Amino acid sequence: MNFCKKNDNALFFSSVNEIPNTIWDVLNCAENKYFSKDFLASIEKNHSKINFIYVVLIDDKKQPKAFASIQIVDFYLNSVDNNFEDFISKLKTVARKLHIFPDKKPLKLLICGNTFVSGEHGIFIKNNSDKKIIIKELAKAILHFVNVDKHLKIDAFLLKDFINESLFIADELKDYSYNAFSVEPNMVLQIDENWRIFDDYLAAMKTKFRVKAKKAIQLSAAIQIENVTLENIDNQLPKMTELYKKVATNAAFNLGDFNLATYKDFKEKLGENYILKTYWLEDKMIGFMSGIINQNSLDAHFVGIDYHLNREFAIYQKMLYNYIEIAINKNLRTINFGRTASEIKSSVGAEPQDLTMYLRHKKSITNKILKLFLQRVQPTPFHQHFPFKTINLNEKH
Repeated sequence: MNFCKKNDNALFFSSVNEIPNTIWDVLNCAENKYFSKDFLASIEKNHSKINFIYVVLIDDKKQPKAFASIQIVDFYLNSVDNNFEDFISKLKTVARKLHIFPDKKPLKLLICGNTFVSGEHGIFIKNNSDKKIIIKELAKAILHFVNVDKHLKIDAFLLKDFINESLFIADELKDYSYNAFSVEPNMVLQIDENWRIFDDYLAAMKTKFRVKAKKAIQLSAAIQIENVTLENIDNQLPKMTELYKKVATNAAFNLGDFNLATYKDFKEKLGENYILKTYWLEDKMIGFMSGIINQNSLDAHFVGIDYHLNREFAIYQKMLYNYIEIAINKNLRTINFGRTASEIKSSVGAEPQDLTMYLRHKKSITNKILKLFLQRVQPTPFHQHFPFKTINLNEKH
């Protein structure tokens, strides 16, 4: 256990397995699987290049009141492209002139949140706690930890993915020189309680979108779906990894490469609550999808797609409809489709859930320059579709 004695209200651990069971019991956070020991240990075990830190904030009676998951990663500015390309190009030009960012070395980035999943999965706060005070204490604890450990050469701090309802809490970070900026939204579909089967979902759509859905289902009719199990996962992982890399290469923003071997631990520890399926044309794997059932939500995780066949066989659309069918069959309330491909996700009924990140550079001058650039960062606009029938309240009867 790495305990920072100079900080009276925080405990620091270098592995999730070092956290005593008594702390887990008091926090009682495992109902949210992103804060369960099994989920966190699976991520940690399979990503040896990431430095993991876990912070437990304690009250005056030395009882745990909050938990934060932190990862330290090497972040290369060159890994950002597509939507952020113009922004990063300008930032790098100024950075070289002022020598504020390493030119060839990676940026040592401390991330509070989940590196691989979008959403509020980094900070757990017990009920009846003052969340504004907690976020301030966390900011202080992180800075203290970095300052005390001289081996850590952190360049910047990133607290990620706060929804709009949490901004009145997260904005306290601005008092600690953090700069807020908007990122691509999560796309979330609310499952109507009247949808008992997938056909009910289709029936709720406007004719135009229902026709498109049925066309995609028809195009993908030849695709066979196979459940990935502990018995067959070893044989499937190499091809799944190849397909994942094709999708990851197209992403505009990656904080780290996900090791698909993690799926083996997820399946072992989370069982049926972790969804993992492969897509086949005869004997060729052409895709996979993954996701976690967390409380009343199905959260889509990574997918892999053979893009050469995607248009012809509507692979990605089939995956989106499969997520919806799974959620309906399991009587879940929401599907979080995650970031990217916002327009096509909106065409199946998902709506944007805005997300805000907070970034701070360790050097104050650099941080002020960074603030000017971050004020110009905006998520890529997209055309929001509204595929469901609506009731016209002004309609005359």
